Amino acid sequence: MPPRSTGLAGADAQDDFLRARRRLAVSRLRRWLRREPGEVDHILPFDEVVSALGRLQERDAGTRVVPLDAVVGTVDRTRGFDRHFRPTTPEVRARWERIATAMRRGEEMPPVDLYKVGEAYFVKDGHHRVSVSRALGFDVIDAHVTEVVTRIGAARDLQIGDLPLKSHERVFFERIPLPADARARVATSDPWALAQLAENVEAWGWRWTQEHERMMDRKELATRWYEEEYVPVVTLLRDAGMLGRGTEADAYLRVGSDRYRLLRTHEWSEDVLARLRAGQG
Repeated sequence: MPPRSTGLAGADAQDDFLRARRRLAVSRLRRWLRREPGEVDHILPFDEVVSALGRLQERDAGTRVVPLDAVVGTVDRTRGFDRHFRPTTPEVRARWERIATAMRRGEEMPPVDLYKVGEAYFVKDGHHRVSVSRALGFDVIDAHVTEVVTRIGAARDLQIGDLPLKSHERVFFERIPLPADARARVATSDPWALAQLAENVEAWGWRWTQEHERMMDRKELATRWYEEEYVPVVTLLRDAGMLGRGTEADAYLRVGSDRYRLLRTHEWSEDVLARLRAGQG
């Protein structure tokens, strides 16, 4: 609900700023009482996010209407606002209130300048306008958007604490460049297990090159492994009722850990079968 107007735009703008500051204080208190991590409200830094996700290219997406709750980061201003663009310091007050006064008077604001990464937007120019718009209850804002394409996507709820894991995921897909339609299917319950999966794929590729006496690049390796190894194995496990807990990729990793035992003995021991049925590694 937008704040009430007294007809005195300047006085209302001062109240708007104090109200936004109180909301920030209440939010911090609530998170402290719930023992939630403080980083949840930290504004996302553009360079760190793009580095973790892996920049591929960027393109001008033109001017469009952007939902304000998707604007969660900044290009070069990590102080002054949180990820909800509530002011975190009195230093931004003077300019904030000038813009709020102008907006309450109905003055037209120029579009803000944003970068789009996945589903998240980062402010290049217009931090105060975004902050005031949110404080006044607006849902959208006009923006000139530059879209940055990355190897790994980003949801609007991305947190700073997610970046190491996203970087880990990016490295996996650089090593194993799976087709887009296969990525969602090859997902582990524990994303850190992707390193073990990458080693398994590369080992499979080495055995393939020995058998066929020719080399292949990473793109061909990823496609062949998915089509000739992964899909058939998980299909067999599903038909045998041995997928167990977790995802298909979890089941593949479990059976992969016993692959060499099978190669040595040419039979599955009862304890191996029991673990696979139970979904244990």
